[in-house]
Amino acid sequence: MRKKDMIILFGAIGAALLLALTQFWHSAVPTGAWGLSFRQPGQTPIGTAASDTLKKYDAVYAGDPKEKVLYLTFDAGYENGCTEKILDILKKHQVPAAFFLVGNYIEKNGDLVRRMVEEGHIVGNHTMHHPDMSKLSDPDAFAKELQELEALFQTTTGKELPKFYRPPQGLYSEENLKAAQKLGYKTVFWSLAYVDWNNNNQPTKDHAFSKLLPRTHNGAVVLLHSTSQTNAEILDELLTKWKAEGYTFQSIDRLFS
Repeated sequence: MRKKDMIILFGAIGAALLLALTQFWHSAVPTGAWGLSFRQPGQTPIGTAASDTLKKYDAVYAGDPKEKVLYLTFDAGYENGCTEKILDILKKHQVPAAFFLVGNYIEKNGDLVRRMVEEGHIVGNHTMHHPDMSKLSDPDAFAKELQELEALFQTTTGKELPKFYRPPQGLYSEENLKAAQKLGYKTVFWSLAYVDWNNNNQPTKDHAFSKLLPRTHNGAVVLLHSTSQTNAEILDELLTKWKAEGYTFQSIDRLFS
């Protein structure tokens, strides 16, 4: 075989391999932690699983990239004295949010949970005990984690829990997504976050803005932890900055409409 023919052949093989890998990525749901790859500032990052693949399981990680809309979400495993201030700021700006809560939070902070509901925020299911759900192969054990929280929420608020689910620590598997879907849940990952959860090493305001603002993009599902003192301190200014850039805010149920 001539050298020129070999180059053409290997080029064709490489292109075919790249196509196969791309098709596999678009159809694969890996087991492990949800992750993001930010390629360009202001653009939707690439998630561990593709949007089209997640859609099969009623799961999302970002909204429409053509719409200048943000979806604000908070995760909370416990109360750290910040949520009241966060709710005050959300009320001031008329911004809806979703709070993904665990059982311990609802048991100990009924007044705050009821306030979230009364002020129009969504309370989502972050499981009863915050386990690694990707390791729960028993469907009954998986269902129990979600259904116990549903019952606790109803006892606390007198209302049914909206069926939005976020896996603890972003740990998931394809079977998890199927199981949540079977229970009527919609799984909500995220497309914008930063390291805000370590209370022993809270970021400065400047650091927080440097991580959040350049990566903000149309349709971003923003994950913040309501345990973070930094988040409570910057939220008013952060919402003001986002509004100045032309962003509006919508509730996460719109992601599935």
